[in-house]
Amino acid sequence: MAKLSQDELLEQFADMTLLELSDFVKKFEEKFDVEAAAPAAVVAAPGAGGGAAEAEPEKDEFDVVLTGAGDKKIQVIKVVRELTSLGLKEAKELVDSAPKAVVEKVTKEAADKAKESLEGAGASVEVK
Repeated sequence: MAKLSQDELLEQFADMTLLELSDFVKKFEEKFDVEAAAPAAVVAAPGAGGGAAEAEPEKDEFDVVLTGAGDKKIQVIKVVRELTSLGLKEAKELVDSAPKAVVEKVTKEAADKAKESLEGAGASVEVK
């Protein structure tokens, strides 16, 4: 049998189903007396502070939550569309289903800017 290159081997694996690939891994482990194990997750050990609570790290990701549309619902929908990549229908549904997150996991500056824009349109907003 001719020796296959790494690329040719990868092509062969790509054509296999998950069951075939799983069976191959088992046979490979038996043949070469090895074990294919997933890497273990690193778990941070708790500090030995003798009951003293550690300071919570400063948040660097914020969510802007629309709590109410106010009197100018159309203006709020326009601002939601500007802040997100939502279409008109999706933006209207988001505004109608308040309280709902408009933008998630953004920086403090971006969250403040979004809050300012939404409040300027007449909405009530929370930053979490």
